[in-house]
Formats: sequence, C-alpha cells, structure tokens
Amino acid sequence: MLLEFNAQARTLQGTGASRRLRKSGRVPGVVYGGDKAAQAIDIDHNEIWHKLRQEVFHASILTLKLDGAAESVLLRDVQMHPFKRQILHLDFQRVDAKQAIHLKVPLHFINSEIAPGVKLQGGIVSHVINEVEVKCLPADLPDFIEVDVKDLSAGHSIHLSALVMPKGVEVVAHKGEDPVVVTIVIPRGAASDEAAAAEAPAEKK
Repeated sequence: MLLEFNAQARTLQGTGASRRLRKSGRVPGVVYGGDKAAQAIDIDHNEIWHKLRQEVFHASILTLKLDGAAESVLLRDVQMHPFKRQILHLDFQRVDAKQAIHLKVPLHFINSEIAPGVKLQGGIVSHVINEVEVKCLPADLPDFIEVDVKDLSAGHSIHLSALVMPKGVEVVAHKGEDPVVVTIVIPRGAASDEAAAAEAPAEKK
C-alpha cells in the first residue's frame, strides 16, 4: 500500500507565521534525521487530516513528496488542538533503509467469536494492549500484528511473549516484563447467575 503525502518547504517560522499558516488551511511541521539538516515544512490540512484517520498511516513507512523530491519518513508526533478538529503540528523522521527502526504497531485480534471463553462460557474479550513496539528494518515493518484468540478460555490470557512476530521483527520490551495482551473475562452478572443456578438444586433437597 503506497502511503504518500505532499508538503512544501517552509521558510517563515515562529508563532505568528504558524498561526497564519493554519488560518490558510496549512499545517506546520518538521522532518528531521538522517544525514540532512532538519527541514521545516507545511502540509495541506484537509489532505493530512484524512490520512491520519487511517490506522496504517501511523505505523508505516510514508513517502513524503517535498517540492518534487520523495523521501521515506515515519510519523513521530501529532499535536492536536485541545477541542477543535484541527492539527497544530506534525513531526516526521527520515528513514534509512539499512538502519533498524522502533515503531508502535497496532494489534489485530481475530477469531474472538469462536473462542471457547466467548462461545461456550459467555465471556467477553478484553484487549489489555492494543499496540506493541517493534524493532526491525524498514522493509520488514508490518502494518499490524495478528493475535489469534481461537483457543482462549475464560480466565485465561495471552501474554506478549506468545505473539507470533513476522520474520525480521522483534518485540521491544523491558527485561523481565511479559504483560498480558488479551484476556477473556466473565461478566459479574453472568458469574452471579451461574453461582445461583449451581446452588438452586442444593436448596431443593
């Protein structure tokens, strides 16, 4: 999937210049890293707004088309207005094809409806973690990591260490940590009903 966006070099900087840019429908930003100096840029607000609504745009190598030249970049930061539907500033980092990158990738959970904990025990799938930080070369970066819960029973969990990573991709985690990614829990009301049903025959005796 080709993910590209257009930008132009920004010469005027400062609070006043950025405010005027935003009023004209542009978003100030910066692209940095690699063997080049940081470059101030501005982007069409409407174009980038729709791009940002795509999950894949936040976890992929992007093509920045800057004044006719193309560069590979990662989206590193988005500053939003506290209450308006407005992007205030964007940060992008240049990508070197030969250097490993660190990026958070979304998790996609599959087969929830056929998990024993849901289908047979009336449980609810609880997503504890929705994204995971990975390390890999740019060419190996996945759009998402799949988590299959088809064998998960109520009261059981899948931990970070159990995730199957694509070739060339490794999870970035603190030493000794293995957090829960997803679990299946029984709703309180359902658990109470089951307990009451179990006690009912004993009361009749």
